[in-house]
Amino acid sequence: MDESGAILARSRSGSSNPTTFGVEAALAALTVAATEALRGSGKSETDVGYFVAGLSGAAEPSMQWAIKSGLQPKFPNARISVTSDLLLSLGATGEIPSVVVIAGTGSAVLGRTAPVEVARAGGFGPVLGDPGSAYDIGRKAVAMCFQKHLNSEAFPLGEKILETFQWKFGELFDQARANPGVVFPEIFPIVASAAEGGNVAARALLTSAAQDLRDQASEVIERLKLRDASFFLAKTGGVFDGSGFLNAQFDSMIRQVAPKVRIGLLPRSVAEAAAELARERLKNPQAPDES
Repeated sequence: MDESGAILARSRSGSSNPTTFGVEAALAALTVAATEALRGSGKSETDVGYFVAGLSGAAEPSMQWAIKSGLQPKFPNARISVTSDLLLSLGATGEIPSVVVIAGTGSAVLGRTAPVEVARAGGFGPVLGDPGSAYDIGRKAVAMCFQKHLNSEAFPLGEKILETFQWKFGELFDQARANPGVVFPEIFPIVASAAEGGNVAARALLTSAAQDLRDQASEVIERLKLRDASFFLAKTGGVFDGSGFLNAQFDSMIRQVAPKVRIGLLPRSVAEAAAELARERLKNPQAPDES
């Protein structure tokens, strides 16, 4: 994005969660994305005036500093700010009051009202729990596979998972234990597809996930006293993108919590919100560092 707010180029790269994948992997993904966008706009790394990185897994000041320190030599003329993808997602709603529900590999809910009050639920990572996330859905699906196998019961969803990965049951067990961060999220699309086909177990998993996301959203809505208010609730992330069944379940549940809510997708991308924040900070150098 240039100083006028015009979007010059867009790009995508790999995972950038430094807690899950490590600082070096996060820096590599960010650098690739930025470099490709710059090339697409005919610019170079030295042309960047302000760089905002909005990352999941970068809540701790020490992690933010590690990312910022790693990016600075690559973009020597830029002021660099490392902030939460949650905050940028909330900013991308473009409204106050608003609530954003993120359901991707992880899950979290953030909301705000005016005068500015912010409330959050979830976003604590897979160890402490990311209910309603692709990771959590995949984990529960695998646990169900194990239980059915233990009981020698037929389980079509489990058979579909094994067929997709071309694994035997023992391989699923070994891979799930060795690489849960990779295996569990990749199972979510299988569950979503099975649910669309009417698979009862898959629909039960996604209904449970919708309930988990509803419960997190309800906590934020209650804290901000929005239950009886008219406000915008934005959904974002691969779980919402990947399952029409879950979307319908979640929408129905959340309207029971807040009857006047307007539900929709984010009106602009989180990356666009990050670029806009960078532009605002570039125009106002005295503004505090978003980190």
